[in-house]
Formats: sequence, structure tokens, C-alpha cells
Amino acid sequence: MLNNDFWAGKKVLVTGHTGFKGSWLSIWLNMLGAEVAGYALEPLTASDNFVLSGIGAQMHHNTGDIRDFDKLGKCFDSFRPEIVFHLAAQPLVRESYNTPRDTYEVNVLGTVNLLECCRLSDSTRVIVNITTDKCYENKEWVWGYRENDRLGGHDPYSSSKACSELVTEAYRKSFFDPKELARHGKSLASARAGNVFGGGDWQVDRIFPDCIRHLERGEAIVVRNPHAVRPWQHVLEPLSGYLLLAEKMFGSPAEYVGGWNFGPEESSFLSVGSLVDRVVRAWGEGRWDDRSIPGAVHEANLLKLDIAKAKAYLGWSPVWGIDRAVVETVAWYREYSAGSVHDLCLRQIAHYMNSR
Repeated sequence: MLNNDFWAGKKVLVTGHTGFKGSWLSIWLNMLGAEVAGYALEPLTASDNFVLSGIGAQMHHNTGDIRDFDKLGKCFDSFRPEIVFHLAAQPLVRESYNTPRDTYEVNVLGTVNLLECCRLSDSTRVIVNITTDKCYENKEWVWGYRENDRLGGHDPYSSSKACSELVTEAYRKSFFDPKELARHGKSLASARAGNVFGGGDWQVDRIFPDCIRHLERGEAIVVRNPHAVRPWQHVLEPLSGYLLLAEKMFGSPAEYVGGWNFGPEESSFLSVGSLVDRVVRAWGEGRWDDRSIPGAVHEANLLKLDIAKAKAYLGWSPVWGIDRAVVETVAWYREYSAGSVHDLCLRQIAHYMNSR
């Protein structure tokens, strides 16, 4: 359970705050009373949650590339964050085939830059690097991956995130060793979430935004990999885990370092086709077409996470099953154009917190 009072007045930096997850995290932190700064590229579209919610006006909004070490360092120097959530990334598997060099630069060098700024900062105490469930070497077996399973990655995106995890481990061992906490005063962890969806995401090549775009136009939804099984979850599920983890790290910095999985319960491991069926039902109309492409670039067909560690040591567990998660997300897309998006996000966060 989150301690809402903990965040009041805390100085928190969110990299990638203009992105989908980063915008929701910034809204939640602002709601909890934290002083929030962000460092990221400009949002992709005028419909992104960051733009429509207006959260940029309620935080320290800094634009910059995570690969620009000097500019990122100036952000650290001026804001002096106590807690850092690193979400800035190139987040798409298929895009990584088109831009492998940029993917590695952003996801690996970006992590190095972030951790180096944290190392040089005398204010930063807690660092959470947000990676992905795809950082594991995927053998497509039927049980979930645990935090001590082998890292890997077939495609450049997955590989780059495994590299980001390796960089994080190297910094922890070399500079942020929990046994030497009195010397450096920093606690470093990584968080690995499943396939996340929620209101305000308009990224290409993500199934929920693809569904909404087609449904709004009255078109059949194009599904290219309907039989692939993923650990689906609403965006607020892993964000609650990140917040809880940071709280624990701040209070007991030597105890909560390392990797943490934040995924759904077994009932939310579904095929893409099954998820789309739920989206259509919640929307009230629509259909989808199987557009599987023989010889398409490799994407995993089966991927599951084991969340036993987070349950046992953090007391965290998901609260919204797949049906509630889909209903809340569809409600956001139905309502976003009719009123205050910021208020809509706050209502959904309050609904989620009241469910815990």
C-alpha cells in the first residue's frame, strides 16, 4: 500500500515524462504532492496524454535528448532531485528493426548518461530504471520469468533493454554497492513491466491505440499477430509498483536494490486476439481482421512474468483484472474529447487507489 504522505514535497525527476507512462506517472506524483521535474523529447502528437492533460504546466518541464549528457547534467544541477524514475526510451520492437543504432544509443547510452548524472549528484538518493519484460532471454516457455533468469533479446529493442539492465547492475556493483551505502548514499533498482495500456497512448505499433484509431474511424481493426500471448495490464498497475518500490528504497536503501517484475495475474495473460475481442465489446461495436504477415520480423509469441518477489517483499499485487483494465481504458478514449483530460486521469487514479 502506498504511503501518500511520503511523496509530499519530495523532489522527483521523471525522464521520458512526455511519453505515455511518464505522463501518467507525473500526474500521479503531482497529485501526491511531489515537486516533479521532467526531462524528455517533445511529445509525439497533439493528442498525447501529456499534451491534453496539461501536466507540463504543473511541473518543471525540460526538453532534451537523453543522449545529451551535458544538458541532462544541467537539469540535475538545477533541480537537484532526490528520487529519479528513468523512463526515457525508444520503446517499440518493430521500430528497433528500422533504427537499431538509435535504439541502442537511446536505451543503452541514455541509461549510462542517467546513471552517471545520478553518480555525480549529491542530492539523488533513489534511482529506478524502468526497463521491460522483454529484457529476458525468451525461451517461450509456459511459466513466468523471474528476476534472476537470464537476460537477452532477439530483436534490437529487447537486446537494448537487456543491455540497460547490465549497465544498471554494473553501476550498482561499481558505484552504488549497498554494502557501502554510507559512502555513496544511493539505492538503485530496475523495474520490468508487461504490456501496458491505458488512456492517452497514441503510439504506432501498439495494439490498444491501433484498436482505437480503427474504431473511431469505423474500420476493421488490423491485427498482425493475433495468437501472441502477452502479460496485459493497465498503466496504473506497474506505476503503483514503481512508486511503492521507490518508497521502500528511500526508507531502507540497502534492502530493495536489484530487479523487480510488475506484471498481471495469470488471468490477464491473453492472446492479442482475445484482448481485441474485449476492446470491441467494451467499445460496443466493431470487428477485427487477421492480417498476419508470413516472414514478418521476429516478435515473441509467448511471454510471461513471475511477480512473486514483488508480492512477497513489497506487498504489491495487481488489483485490476483484464476486463476492468479494458473498460477503464475504453472509457478514457470515449471521454477524453468531452472535458478535462487532467480531471479524467485524476478520477481514474482515484478509482485505482480506492481499489487497493
